[in-house]
Amino acid sequence: MTETPLAAPLNVGFDYTRSTGPVLGRFVNGLREHRIEGIRGSDGRVHVPPVEYDPVTAEQLHEFVPVAEEGTVVSWSWCPDPLDGQPLSRPFAWALVKLDGADTAMLHAVDAGTPDKIHSGQRVRVRWADDAVGHIRDIAYFLPVDAEDTTPTEPAPPVAEREEGAPVSVVITPVHLKYMHSASPEESRYLRGLAEGKLIGQRCPECGKVYIPPRGACPTDGVPTTEEVELPDTGIVTTFCIVNVPFLGQRIKPPYVAAYILLDGADIAFLHLVLGCDAQDVRMGLRVRAAWKPRDEWWTSLENISHFEPTGEPDAAYETFAHHL
Repeated sequence: MTETPLAAPLNVGFDYTRSTGPVLGRFVNGLREHRIEGIRGSDGRVHVPPVEYDPVTAEQLHEFVPVAEEGTVVSWSWCPDPLDGQPLSRPFAWALVKLDGADTAMLHAVDAGTPDKIHSGQRVRVRWADDAVGHIRDIAYFLPVDAEDTTPTEPAPPVAEREEGAPVSVVITPVHLKYMHSASPEESRYLRGLAEGKLIGQRCPECGKVYIPPRGACPTDGVPTTEEVELPDTGIVTTFCIVNVPFLGQRIKPPYVAAYILLDGADIAFLHLVLGCDAQDVRMGLRVRAAWKPRDEWWTSLENISHFEPTGEPDAAYETFAHHL
């Protein structure tokens, strides 16, 4: 009986943090005061949002120009099912809006209600956020100029820590990608094997190389890899990196090691953690063994292996794994 391939939601995201510099810093600090400024280029055009360097000459720009809170819809696209973190949780339009006094259009949301109530050439105005923080989202969205709006705006975006009243010099922008990942039949068997504490790869019938996770085809010979091979949970460190820098969402306190582990009998390494020793003691050729989580925590994931740790065996000779680097 053919098993149904596995599928699960996959969420990838991080908070992008950047310094604003003098141009964008002035722009976002202006937004916090309900003021919109563009910048004039060498050809006389006013860019909103402001650009740091001239699109024509690449020279640094300095002449700021105030623009209006009203403008015109240049083009638009309807968003019937908003995602988490978007400007509105109800259906809205993404639109390019050219503010009066500007020569370029900016992308933002228009709260039109229904798609038949927005069109190119429509006049719109800024709806300011209830709580301004110094971010592009201080413009909560745009409204048709004659529309009334008393609805509270969405929560403010995250902001970098700063003293009360201090100018904005750093902004945080959440970046998230959410989609449904469907595993291939070969990858599904590999994942189901992990739920049973097994590490299953596949062997190429032409070159004999063993790939884990299995790929369904050999990338060297281009032929299907149908022979399954159960591999041990021991191997060697081929290359590694000592992580010393803390970051948001980090689960382990630095320093720690992320390393490529080449399992015994495999011909391709995969990335995992190496713990159980000082980070400075990790080296190429180090013999390691998988540290499995308790069985009641196993599921169809490589996370069943908490990390790898040294076995205490002598290091592997460089020439035994050099061709895998």
